[in-house]
Amino acid sequence: MSLLEMTAVELAAAIKEGKTTAVEAAKEALAQIEAKEDLYHCYVTIDKEGALAQAEAVQAKIEAGELTGTLAGVPVAIKDNLCTEGLLTTCSSKILSNFIPTYSAEAVLNLQKAGAVILGKTNMDEFAMGSTTETSAFGATCNPWNPGHVPGGSSGGSAAAVAAGECFYALGSDTGGSIRQPASFCGVVGMKPTYGTVSRYGLIAYGSSLDQIGPLAKDVTDCAAILEAIASHDEKDSTSIKRQDTDFTAALVDDVKGMKIGVPNDYFGEGLDPEVKDAVLQAVKVLEEKGAVVERFDLSLVDYAIPTYYTIAAAEASSNLERFDGIKYGYRTKEYSGLHNLYKKSRSEGFGEEVKRRIMLGSFVLSSGYYDAYYLKALKVKALIKKAFDEAFANYDLILGPVAPTTAPKLGASLADPIKMYLGDIYTIAVNLAGLPGISLPCGKDKNGLPIGLQMIGDCFQEKKLLQAAYTYEKARGTFSMAGKEAI
Repeated sequence: MSLLEMTAVELAAAIKEGKTTAVEAAKEALAQIEAKEDLYHCYVTIDKEGALAQAEAVQAKIEAGELTGTLAGVPVAIKDNLCTEGLLTTCSSKILSNFIPTYSAEAVLNLQKAGAVILGKTNMDEFAMGSTTETSAFGATCNPWNPGHVPGGSSGGSAAAVAAGECFYALGSDTGGSIRQPASFCGVVGMKPTYGTVSRYGLIAYGSSLDQIGPLAKDVTDCAAILEAIASHDEKDSTSIKRQDTDFTAALVDDVKGMKIGVPNDYFGEGLDPEVKDAVLQAVKVLEEKGAVVERFDLSLVDYAIPTYYTIAAAEASSNLERFDGIKYGYRTKEYSGLHNLYKKSRSEGFGEEVKRRIMLGSFVLSSGYYDAYYLKALKVKALIKKAFDEAFANYDLILGPVAPTTAPKLGASLADPIKMYLGDIYTIAVNLAGLPGISLPCGKDKNGLPIGLQMIGDCFQEKKLLQAAYTYEKARGTFSMAGKEAI
């Protein structure tokens, strides 16, 4: 087995046993980036010198017995909306094209404490606004399974980098499905933890009540190990939760006997591609054969999730993005007359079309006369959606369904119709509105050989049940690889 074929946990074990080194692993990943990056464009910034220096320092600590964790020495890619001290962090936007943070995000610091080696920053939809990684100011990322298709978004660069072997795992952020949907499109495993499990300190905010950092990896075992490393209580984040049950790798048990799984009828209606439907229902059958108790049920308010999400997310985005004004940091227009004109031109030139669209929508729903009609109403529906999930979890351990209505669309197909792109998030956004954990893992391929994702949703703080069920399904499914494909 070549180094690039190893999972993160396998590689860390090999480094610990002296079969290879962190430096060798970093060199292999950097060589793969050099070979494939022109085709896939997974990264905005590649830190070759920094990665090799980190690898040498980490290797010395491993040899001295100071680093013994399950991720020590493993190269990682970081989504470009997570601050990294001394390393360019752009949010894939022109307005932050020259921003070098003076501090690192808490999740990044936690990985570094675990011995991670940072290769660089991955491409994304600008300010995490999009579902295809095509709204990036630095160009689109391509799907390693078929470069003519999108990798999903907004964490598309991270998912594609994992699929292409350009890193061993990656961090992404999930505001409305931005880890799970690209994981589905790129045939990797992606997890969004319960809101508050991972500190948002150092994550450049899009929708503060919805954003959550999580892992993208080759398998469920890696996901559990990464989540264990990044989960922590952080006083710098007022929404951070103090949890005692973050030994997620303990949940990697091949057993779902007696586990009650609910399958919402609402997720299998109009608009769902028949191939996706068949693959997901086949996965349900596999879990049933393993001893799970599966029932169909009605999950109400699904139709209201998208308008609720885009009202709240846009409102929060318009507020969060006020800080980018061309004064303190970031892009500033070259020619202007007066302060107001400086603001106007810097923001007009610095932000892309999708970001401007969401800022305008957010400003509208927060404006006097419309606040009660739209934003306040959306908050009330958000509470009802959470209540509907609470009622479902009174009966079921997990909810299971598709990640997206289709497999990865072709490049350029989604941007022409923003509403269609928004509707593609129908199965993922309710999880963020309710603050729940969710995981996406591959469950099949369509007739074109593109991956299909299976989504499992758990109640708040029930990541262990999710990981156990996902691990059990993964073991029953067997290996899922890009055999005959371009990437590795």
